[in-house]
Amino acid sequence: MSFGEAIQTVLRKYAEVLGRAGRAEFWWWALFAVLVASALDLFNVIGIGDKANLGALLGGLWGIAILLPSLAVAVRRLRDSGYSWVNLFFVLVPIAGIFVLIALWAQPTKETLPPPPAIA
Repeated sequence: MSFGEAIQTVLRKYAEVLGRAGRAEFWWWALFAVLVASALDLFNVIGIGDKANLGALLGGLWGIAILLPSLAVAVRRLRDSGYSWVNLFFVLVPIAGIFVLIALWAQPTKETLPPPPAIA
């Protein structure tokens, strides 16, 4: 999957958590999100008001805009690597949680999907 195909796929499936997302799709999306956020940071030199700047405003809007597609592709990637979406809660563990998630997202595709967690 190419860079452009990955972006199109994630945006087309922006709220779809069922199914799978390959490593290429997930990591190309992550790169795209970081590159756009970095580009928006360049606008931090433009002030709006006394203590605000344009880069912070645009960065916040960008974060809100990609929140749902990013969560959806993260859940699909966890499913593809054989883990449950519940593992996404590792992000709540300071510092170490993101490293655990990166390790899970980097796993190769598993042939069987995990069973859905029981909801009581």
